[in-house]
Amino acid sequence: MTSPLLARHWHHLPEGEVADLLETDPSRGLDTFAVEHRTAQFGPNEVTVKRGSGAFMRFLLQFHQPLIYILIAAGVIKALLGDWLDAAVIFGVVLVNAGIGFIQEEKATAAIAALADTLVSDATIVRAGQRLVISARDVVPGDLVVLAAGDKVPADIRLLSAREMDVDESALTGESVPCREGRAACERASDRSG
Repeated sequence: MTSPLLARHWHHLPEGEVADLLETDPSRGLDTFAVEHRTAQFGPNEVTVKRGSGAFMRFLLQFHQPLIYILIAAGVIKALLGDWLDAAVIFGVVLVNAGIGFIQEEKATAAIAALADTLVSDATIVRAGQRLVISARDVVPGDLVVLAAGDKVPADIRLLSAREMDVDESALTGESVPCREGRAACERASDRSG
């Protein structure tokens, strides 16, 4: 069951309507019961990692490239013509290429997993009128998130108020300068930097 808010374009709704749809008190935040219910309904605030295929399948996928198909065809032709040395060299090159590709892919996957583990951050929220610091993975829809200079935005949030807020969205957008919240301001900043 999805939240009625998640089915709508909530970024464009007035703040009061967003708070009503989320059943959140805009000054006190959520109570403990609502947090428990939403945690059970939505799960943790984290990106779920898609389970990859097994090691053998990933190794076989190294052969699924047009250039490799051409090399395999050339090796088969050389073998059919009786040129065993050239066929063996071609097949050897194909196997070495697949091995190197597989090892590099394994290292990259391990590096990404290690990076994801280091990116765990905390979030300052307001629940039941209390300001708390919790793990960002425990943020639920309807939490009131308090941001200060240097904080990471812990989830997809709707700003209720901001004062001179710049957001570094470069990891998502590729922009080279922080953006003042509001798309027009961000576009103007990008135009000035280029």
